[in-house]
Amino acid sequence: GGIALAGTALAGVPVSTTHVISSAIMGVGATRRLSAVRWGVARRIVWAWVLTIPASAVVAGVVYVVLKVALSL
Repeated sequence: GGIALAGTALAGVPVSTTHVISSAIMGVGATRRLSAVRWGVARRIVWAWVLTIPASAVVAGVVYVVLKVALSL
């Protein structure tokens, strides 16, 4: 996890430390044995990753519309 974060920081690529660390923990567990990973938890984490960007876009759009209406009065 730390190497990935250092590499992306040097390259100027924005990443979520939470995503990197949680995927690193899953990867380490999987290298020991696949049954060491709690796949139900891993599935929920991946769904959270997938839904983060669209949910953020919706929230940003709603805030934009509310502010546009509020400030144009």
